[in-house]
Amino acid sequence: MIFTPPAVSKLLAKIVTLGKEKIGSVYDPTCGSGSLLLKVINEYKDQESYKDIKVYGQESNPTTYNLARMNMILHGMHYRNFDIQQDDTLEQPQHLEKRFEAVVANPPFSADWSASAGFLTDERFQDYGKLAPKSKADFAFVQHMVHQLDENGTMAVVLPHGVLFRGAAEGHIRKHLIKDKNYLDAVIGLPVNIFYGTPIPTCILVLKKNRQHSDNILFIDASKNYGKASNQNYLRSEDLEAILSAVDSRQAQDKFAYVAPIQKTSNYETIEKHDFNLNIPRYVDTFEEEEDINLASLLTDIENVNVELDSIDSKLEVFYKELGIKGVR
Repeated sequence: MIFTPPAVSKLLAKIVTLGKEKIGSVYDPTCGSGSLLLKVINEYKDQESYKDIKVYGQESNPTTYNLARMNMILHGMHYRNFDIQQDDTLEQPQHLEKRFEAVVANPPFSADWSASAGFLTDERFQDYGKLAPKSKADFAFVQHMVHQLDENGTMAVVLPHGVLFRGAAEGHIRKHLIKDKNYLDAVIGLPVNIFYGTPIPTCILVLKKNRQHSDNILFIDASKNYGKASNQNYLRSEDLEAILSAVDSRQAQDKFAYVAPIQKTSNYETIEKHDFNLNIPRYVDTFEEEEDINLASLLTDIENVNVELDSIDSKLEVFYKELGIKGVR
Protein backbone atom coordinates (compact mmCIF):
# COMPACT_ATOMS: atom_id res chain seq x y z
CA MET A 1 0.00 0.00 0.00
CA ILE A 2 1.27 3.47 -0.95
CA PHE A 3 0.13 6.17 1.46
CA THR A 4 -0.80 9.56 0.07
CA PRO A 5 1.40 12.35 1.47
CA PRO A 6 -0.67 15.03 3.25
CA ALA A 7 0.40 17.73 0.79
CA VAL A 8 -0.75 15.65 -2.18
CA SER A 9 -4.08 14.96 -0.43
CA LYS A 10 -4.47 18.67 0.19
CA LEU A 11 -3.75 19.41 -3.47
CA LEU A 12 -6.36 16.90 -4.66
CA ALA A 13 -8.91 18.27 -2.18
CA LYS A 14 -8.39 21.86 -3.30
CA ILE A 15 -8.60 20.94 -6.99
CA VAL A 16 -11.97 19.18 -6.70
CA THR A 17 -13.43 22.00 -4.57
CA LEU A 18 -11.93 24.90 -6.53
CA GLY A 19 -14.58 27.55 -7.21
CA LYS A 20 -17.33 25.60 -5.43
CA GLU A 21 -19.05 27.22 -2.47
CA LYS A 22 -20.33 23.83 -1.37
CA ILE A 23 -20.53 20.20 -2.45
CA GLY A 24 -23.11 17.59 -1.56
CA SER A 25 -20.97 14.47 -1.86
CA VAL A 26 -17.43 13.14 -2.19
CA TYR A 27 -16.27 9.66 -3.21
CA ASP A 28 -12.99 7.74 -3.07
CA PRO A 29 -13.02 4.24 -4.66
CA THR A 30 -9.73 3.25 -2.99
CA CYS A 31 -10.17 5.16 0.23
CA GLY A 32 -7.63 3.47 2.51
CA SER A 33 -7.95 5.00 5.96
CA GLY A 34 -10.22 7.77 4.65
CA SER A 35 -7.72 10.60 5.05
CA LEU A 36 -8.21 11.89 1.51
CA LEU A 37 -11.99 12.02 1.99
CA LEU A 38 -11.52 13.97 5.20
CA LYS A 39 -9.18 16.40 3.44
CA VAL A 40 -11.92 17.18 0.93
CA ILE A 41 -14.68 17.85 3.46
CA ASN A 42 -12.29 19.88 5.61
CA GLU A 43 -12.24 22.45 2.81
CA TYR A 44 -15.72 23.35 4.10
CA LYS A 45 -15.17 22.91 7.85
CA ASP A 46 -15.88 26.58 8.58
CA GLN A 47 -19.15 26.58 6.64
CA GLU A 48 -22.65 25.58 7.59
CA SER A 49 -22.77 23.16 4.63
CA TYR A 50 -19.99 21.05 6.20
CA LYS A 51 -22.38 18.92 8.23
CA ASP A 52 -24.47 18.07 5.15
CA ILE A 53 -21.70 16.63 2.98
CA LYS A 54 -22.14 12.91 2.29
CA VAL A 55 -18.96 10.85 2.23
CA TYR A 56 -18.61 7.61 0.28
CA GLY A 57 -15.71 5.22 -0.06
CA GLN A 58 -14.67 1.68 -0.79
CA GLU A 59 -11.63 -0.22 0.44
CA SER A 60 -10.58 -3.80 -0.35
CA ASN A 61 -8.49 -4.41 2.76
CA PRO A 62 -10.73 -5.34 5.75
CA THR A 63 -8.41 -3.87 8.37
CA THR A 64 -7.99 -0.58 6.52
CA TYR A 65 -11.73 -0.47 5.85
CA ASN A 66 -12.46 -0.60 9.59
CA LEU A 67 -9.81 2.04 10.18
CA ALA A 68 -11.54 4.32 7.67
CA ARG A 69 -14.88 4.02 9.46
CA MET A 70 -13.23 4.71 12.82
CA ASN A 71 -11.45 7.69 11.27
CA MET A 72 -14.77 9.17 10.17
CA ILE A 73 -16.26 8.87 13.65
CA LEU A 74 -13.14 10.22 15.36
CA HIS A 75 -13.34 13.29 13.09
CA GLY A 76 -16.92 14.00 14.11
CA MET A 77 -18.74 12.54 11.12
CA HIS A 78 -22.27 11.39 11.90
CA TYR A 79 -22.75 7.74 10.96
CA ARG A 80 -25.60 8.69 8.63
CA ASN A 81 -23.27 10.98 6.65
CA PHE A 82 -20.73 8.40 5.55
CA ASP A 83 -20.96 5.12 3.69
CA ILE A 84 -17.69 3.17 3.58
CA GLN A 85 -17.89 -0.29 2.00
CA GLN A 86 -15.43 -3.17 1.97
CA ASP A 87 -14.76 -4.98 -1.32
CA ASP A 88 -12.76 -4.83 -4.54
CA THR A 89 -13.93 -1.66 -6.31
CA LEU A 90 -13.31 -2.89 -9.85
CA GLU A 91 -14.72 -6.39 -9.35
CA GLN A 92 -17.50 -5.60 -6.85
CA PRO A 93 -18.38 -1.88 -6.89
CA GLN A 94 -20.69 -0.93 -4.04
CA HIS A 95 -21.92 2.51 -5.13
CA LEU A 96 -22.52 1.97 -8.83
CA GLU A 97 -25.93 3.64 -8.92
CA LYS A 98 -24.68 6.88 -7.30
CA ARG A 99 -23.02 9.96 -8.80
CA PHE A 100 -20.74 12.30 -6.86
CA GLU A 101 -19.80 15.97 -7.08
CA ALA A 102 -16.19 15.34 -6.02
CA VAL A 103 -14.28 12.15 -6.86
CA VAL A 104 -10.72 11.65 -5.61
CA ALA A 105 -8.31 8.73 -5.42
CA ASN A 106 -4.76 7.54 -5.18
CA PRO A 107 -5.30 3.99 -6.47
CA PRO A 108 -2.54 1.37 -6.25
CA PHE A 109 -0.09 2.06 -9.06
CA SER A 110 -0.25 -0.38 -11.99
CA ALA A 111 -2.13 -2.99 -9.95
CA ASP A 112 -3.27 -6.35 -11.30
CA TRP A 113 -6.94 -6.97 -12.07
CA SER A 114 -8.84 -9.69 -13.91
CA ALA A 115 -9.68 -7.66 -17.06
CA SER A 116 -12.10 -10.45 -17.95
CA ALA A 117 -14.06 -10.16 -21.20
CA GLY A 118 -17.29 -9.74 -19.25
CA PHE A 119 -16.22 -6.21 -18.34
CA LEU A 120 -16.70 -5.18 -21.98
CA THR A 121 -20.45 -5.16 -21.27
CA ASP A 122 -20.04 -3.48 -17.87
CA GLU A 123 -21.61 -0.01 -17.92
CA ARG A 124 -18.37 1.52 -16.68
CA PHE A 125 -16.24 0.20 -19.56
CA GLN A 126 -18.46 -0.69 -22.51
CA ASP A 127 -18.28 2.70 -24.28
CA TYR A 128 -14.51 2.44 -24.64
CA GLY A 129 -14.33 -0.89 -26.47
CA LYS A 130 -11.07 -1.72 -24.67
CA LEU A 131 -10.04 -2.76 -21.17
CA ALA A 132 -6.98 -1.74 -19.22
CA PRO A 133 -4.25 -4.44 -19.25
CA LYS A 134 -4.37 -7.14 -16.57
CA SER A 135 -1.07 -5.95 -15.13
CA LYS A 136 -1.95 -2.22 -15.21
CA ALA A 137 -5.37 -1.37 -13.79
CA ASP A 138 -4.68 2.40 -13.78
CA PHE A 139 -7.16 3.26 -16.51
CA ALA A 140 -9.73 0.81 -15.13
CA PHE A 141 -9.82 2.96 -11.99
CA VAL A 142 -10.08 6.10 -14.15
CA GLN A 143 -13.01 4.63 -16.10
CA HIS A 144 -14.73 3.58 -12.90
CA MET A 145 -14.30 7.04 -11.37
CA VAL A 146 -15.55 8.78 -14.50
CA HIS A 147 -18.66 6.61 -14.38
CA GLN A 148 -19.33 7.69 -10.78
CA LEU A 149 -18.74 11.39 -11.48
CA ASP A 150 -21.72 13.73 -11.49
CA GLU A 151 -22.36 15.79 -14.64
CA ASN A 152 -21.15 18.93 -12.89
CA GLY A 153 -18.54 17.25 -10.71
CA THR A 154 -14.73 17.35 -10.65
CA MET A 155 -12.45 14.33 -10.42
CA ALA A 156 -8.74 14.27 -9.50
CA VAL A 157 -6.68 11.08 -9.44
CA VAL A 158 -3.00 10.35 -8.80
CA LEU A 159 -1.46 7.93 -11.30
CA PRO A 160 1.97 6.80 -12.51
CA HIS A 161 3.40 8.75 -15.44
CA GLY A 162 2.99 5.76 -17.75
CA VAL A 163 -0.72 6.49 -18.19
CA LEU A 164 0.26 9.61 -20.15
CA PHE A 165 2.01 7.81 -22.98
CA ARG A 166 1.61 4.00 -22.90
CA GLY A 167 0.01 2.70 -26.09
CA ALA A 168 -2.20 -0.25 -27.13
CA ALA A 169 -5.42 -0.46 -25.06
CA GLU A 170 -4.34 2.35 -22.74
CA GLY A 171 -3.69 4.63 -25.71
CA HIS A 172 -7.15 3.79 -27.05
CA ILE A 173 -8.82 4.58 -23.72
CA ARG A 174 -6.85 7.82 -23.40
CA LYS A 175 -7.92 8.93 -26.89
CA HIS A 176 -11.55 8.07 -26.14
CA LEU A 177 -11.50 10.14 -22.93
CA ILE A 178 -10.06 13.13 -24.81
CA LYS A 179 -11.52 13.07 -28.32
CA ASP A 180 -14.84 11.27 -27.89
CA LYS A 181 -15.78 12.17 -24.30
CA ASN A 182 -13.78 15.40 -23.92
CA TYR A 183 -13.50 14.86 -20.17
CA LEU A 184 -9.79 15.49 -19.54
CA ASP A 185 -9.30 19.00 -18.14
CA ALA A 186 -5.73 19.08 -16.81
CA VAL A 187 -2.53 17.06 -16.47
CA ILE A 188 -0.20 17.90 -13.58
CA GLY A 189 3.28 16.38 -13.36
CA LEU A 190 4.48 15.90 -9.78
CA PRO A 191 8.07 15.67 -8.45
CA VAL A 192 9.71 12.27 -8.14
CA ASN A 193 10.17 10.59 -4.78
CA ILE A 194 7.26 12.27 -2.98
CA PHE A 195 5.47 9.01 -2.19
CA TYR A 196 6.78 6.96 0.71
CA GLY A 197 8.27 3.68 -0.46
CA THR A 198 8.50 4.39 -4.19
CA PRO A 199 10.50 6.86 -6.33
CA ILE A 200 8.09 6.39 -9.25
CA PRO A 201 7.19 9.65 -11.05
CA THR A 202 3.50 10.47 -10.74
CA CYS A 203 0.91 12.83 -12.15
CA ILE A 204 -2.58 14.07 -11.40
CA LEU A 205 -5.33 13.84 -13.99
CA VAL A 206 -8.25 16.25 -13.57
CA LEU A 207 -11.46 15.28 -15.36
CA LYS A 208 -14.84 16.97 -15.72
CA LYS A 209 -17.89 15.97 -17.71
CA ASN A 210 -19.09 19.54 -18.17
CA ARG A 211 -15.90 21.45 -18.96
CA GLN A 212 -15.76 25.23 -19.15
CA HIS A 213 -12.64 25.08 -21.36
CA SER A 214 -13.76 22.31 -23.68
CA ASP A 215 -11.34 23.05 -26.55
CA ASN A 216 -8.07 22.63 -24.65
CA ILE A 217 -6.22 20.79 -21.87
CA LEU A 218 -4.01 22.42 -19.25
CA PHE A 219 -0.54 20.94 -18.71
CA ILE A 220 1.50 21.77 -15.61
CA ASP A 221 5.08 20.63 -15.03
CA ALA A 222 5.60 20.82 -11.26
CA SER A 223 8.40 18.25 -11.30
CA LYS A 224 10.94 20.79 -10.05
CA ASN A 225 8.68 22.35 -7.43
CA TYR A 226 9.56 20.62 -4.18
CA GLY A 227 11.55 20.69 -0.98
CA LYS A 228 14.03 18.01 0.06
CA ALA A 229 14.08 16.06 3.30
CA SER A 230 16.77 13.52 4.23
CA ASN A 231 15.50 10.77 1.92
CA GLN A 232 12.22 12.16 0.58
CA ASN A 233 10.98 15.03 -1.52
CA TYR A 234 7.85 16.93 -0.51
CA LEU A 235 5.50 19.62 -1.78
CA ARG A 236 5.91 22.90 0.08
CA SER A 237 3.12 25.42 0.63
CA GLU A 238 4.53 27.63 -2.13
CA ASP A 239 4.51 24.64 -4.51
CA LEU A 240 0.84 23.98 -3.79
CA GLU A 241 0.06 27.66 -4.31
CA ALA A 242 1.88 27.71 -7.66
CA ILE A 243 0.03 24.63 -8.93
CA LEU A 244 -3.40 25.80 -7.75
CA SER A 245 -2.83 29.28 -9.16
CA ALA A 246 -1.99 27.76 -12.55
CA VAL A 247 -5.09 25.53 -12.43
CA ASP A 248 -7.26 28.52 -11.54
CA SER A 249 -5.82 31.04 -14.02
CA ARG A 250 -5.34 28.53 -16.84
CA GLN A 251 -2.63 30.69 -18.41
CA ALA A 252 0.65 29.64 -20.02
CA GLN A 253 3.71 30.12 -17.81
CA ASP A 254 7.27 29.76 -19.03
CA LYS A 255 8.59 26.25 -18.30
CA PHE A 256 5.67 25.54 -15.96
CA ALA A 257 2.27 25.58 -17.66
CA TYR A 258 0.81 25.36 -21.16
CA VAL A 259 -2.75 25.33 -22.48
CA ALA A 260 -2.81 22.86 -25.38
CA PRO A 261 -5.57 22.92 -28.01
CA ILE A 262 -7.19 19.54 -28.57
CA GLN A 263 -7.86 19.88 -32.32
CA LYS A 264 -5.29 20.65 -34.99
CA THR A 265 -4.39 24.29 -35.50
CA SER A 266 -1.73 25.95 -37.61
CA ASN A 267 0.22 27.59 -34.82
CA TYR A 268 0.37 25.24 -31.86
CA GLU A 269 1.65 21.85 -30.81
CA THR A 270 -1.63 20.05 -30.26
CA ILE A 271 -2.77 16.89 -28.53
CA GLU A 272 -4.26 15.37 -31.66
CA LYS A 273 -1.02 16.01 -33.57
CA HIS A 274 0.80 14.00 -30.90
CA ASP A 275 -1.71 11.15 -31.29
CA PHE A 276 -3.11 11.87 -27.81
CA ASN A 277 0.21 11.23 -26.13
CA LEU A 278 0.12 13.35 -22.97
CA ASN A 279 3.79 13.23 -22.01
CA ILE A 280 4.25 16.63 -20.41
CA PRO A 281 7.57 17.69 -22.07
CA ARG A 282 5.75 17.53 -25.42
CA TYR A 283 3.71 20.55 -24.31
CA VAL A 284 5.61 22.35 -21.55
CA ASP A 285 9.05 23.46 -22.70
CA THR A 286 11.38 22.29 -19.93
CA PHE A 287 14.61 22.84 -21.88
CA GLU A 288 17.24 24.69 -19.89
CA GLU A 289 19.81 26.56 -21.96
CA GLU A 290 23.42 25.82 -21.12
CA GLU A 291 25.74 28.66 -20.27
CA ASP A 292 27.88 29.97 -23.13
CA ILE A 293 31.36 28.48 -23.18
CA ASN A 294 34.24 30.94 -22.92
CA LEU A 295 36.67 29.46 -25.48
CA ALA A 296 39.59 31.67 -24.47
CA SER A 297 39.23 30.59 -20.83
CA LEU A 298 38.86 26.96 -21.87
CA LEU A 299 42.05 27.09 -23.98
CA THR A 300 43.93 28.65 -21.07
CA ASP A 301 42.73 25.82 -18.79
CA ILE A 302 43.88 23.22 -21.33
CA GLU A 303 47.32 24.86 -21.60
CA ASN A 304 47.66 24.87 -17.81
CA VAL A 305 46.75 21.19 -17.67
CA ASN A 306 49.34 20.38 -20.38
CA VAL A 307 52.01 22.26 -18.43
CA GLU A 308 51.13 20.28 -15.31
CA LEU A 309 51.24 16.99 -17.24
CA ASP A 310 54.70 17.86 -18.60
CA SER A 311 55.90 18.54 -15.06
CA ILE A 312 54.52 15.19 -13.85
CA ASP A 313 56.17 13.38 -16.78
CA SER A 314 59.52 14.94 -15.90
CA LYS A 315 59.23 13.80 -12.28
CA LEU A 316 58.24 10.29 -13.33
CA GLU A 317 61.28 10.14 -15.67
CA VAL A 318 63.56 10.77 -12.69
CA PHE A 319 61.88 7.96 -10.68
CA TYR A 320 62.19 5.54 -13.62
CA LYS A 321 65.94 6.22 -13.88
CA GLU A 322 66.44 5.68 -10.14
CA LEU A 323 64.58 2.35 -10.38
CA GLY A 324 66.48 1.30 -13.50
CA ILE A 325 63.32 1.17 -15.59
CA LYS A 326 63.82 1.99 -19.27
CA GLY A 327 61.45 2.65 -22.13
CA VAL A 328 58.55 3.74 -19.94
CA ARG A 329 56.98 6.95 -20.98
